[in-house]
Amino acid sequence: MGDSVRFGVRQVIFGFIETNYIMLLYLLGMFGIAAFAITGVISSGKKDMDIISVVFLGMVASLGGGTIRDTILSVETVYWVADTSYLWVAFASSVLAFFGVRFMNDRQKVFHYADSFGLALFTVVATEKVLMLGFASPIAITMGIITGVAGGIIRDVLSHRPPLVLGREFYATPAFLGAFLYVLLQKNIPSHEFNSIYAVSLIFILRVFAIHKDLYYPSWLLYKKEIHHEQRTDDESNNLKH
Repeated sequence: MGDSVRFGVRQVIFGFIETNYIMLLYLLGMFGIAAFAITGVISSGKKDMDIISVVFLGMVASLGGGTIRDTILSVETVYWVADTSYLWVAFASSVLAFFGVRFMNDRQKVFHYADSFGLALFTVVATEKVLMLGFASPIAITMGIITGVAGGIIRDVLSHRPPLVLGREFYATPAFLGAFLYVLLQKNIPSHEFNSIYAVSLIFILRVFAIHKDLYYPSWLLYKKEIHHEQRTDDESNNLKH
């Protein structure tokens, strides 16, 4: 009798944790959608675009990464088609950002913080989802990075901005470290319900440090564009003339 009671209590506790975990994953995805939608609207603020174009850009930025993930993994139904709540959150966030952005004193700061938050959330949520689908850890980490970065690339290309992922500051690296940390935690303490929070925090903190402290790789790990001999000679000649 005592063993059956303990077993029943254990099942209730595990069921409660699993329910909360799924709800946490769902909410993190929604917050990520909203954050990237805001960055899409802010990035289009200097283009004098109409509300429909701005909202469309915000929705594409927020939904694009997950769409690419589900397409690559051949998921039967793309996530925002299966659950239109994601679509409505992207739409509502974009509309609210369109009217709210004019009251922001420092749009660039809001843009970078929202982008960092969205990058962290999308990366970890995608890594979680891919693991839950039964894929191997390297696939989960790779798809987490792609999901986190892809929405920003689409946004920057459509708004004619240099993609942040191509800059010198840490961008993809925090996503990789966060996805790796999450997989590591899930392998060792899978029952801990705050693994995703730890991974999101790591990505966000590293990205904020990269923005404020110019955190980047040493020069020997940076790709240097080769300068042709003719171009170098011309540059030296011009310097001599001046």
